[in-house]
Amino acid sequence: MAKKRKEINLDDLEEELSETEEELEETKDSKEEADIEEIEEFDLEDVSTEEEVGEVFEEEEVEEVEEEAPEEEIIDERVYTIPLSKARKGPRTKWAKKSIRYLREYMKRHFKPEYLVISQEVNEKIWERGIQKPPRKIKVRATKNSDGLVVVYLFK
Repeated sequence: MAKKRKEINLDDLEEELSETEEELEETKDSKEEADIEEIEEFDLEDVSTEEEVGEVFEEEEVEEVEEEAPEEEIIDERVYTIPLSKARKGPRTKWAKKSIRYLREYMKRHFKPEYLVISQEVNEKIWERGIQKPPRKIKVRATKNSDGLVVVYLFK
């Protein structure tokens, strides 16, 4: 079955475009009117050379506030040496991918997490020498918080 094509008239399209452009212009005009504030007039003679321009215009200083992430309660923390030698079975071009898969399986078996996050440094350590030469074992530190989130870090 062939779909029926809807014929589009160029005149109709031009009318729709012009209507949307007019609506956009109207909204811009209303925003510009709302953004304009009245500034008190002053003479340059009244301003002494000691006063800064910022004081005259009363510039607002924006303070940078560093938001600290709330620390999660760590329920459990363990250090594992995970054997990745099983990943060496099969084609060489899949060894690093299989190593990541075995790492995930190992952590799920031992920690039983709701969510599992492997840190960037662990991933980089496995992929450090390329896809064909992952490490035979890796030492990691795993933490579990109260929400069931397990994060795997490289042990140093």
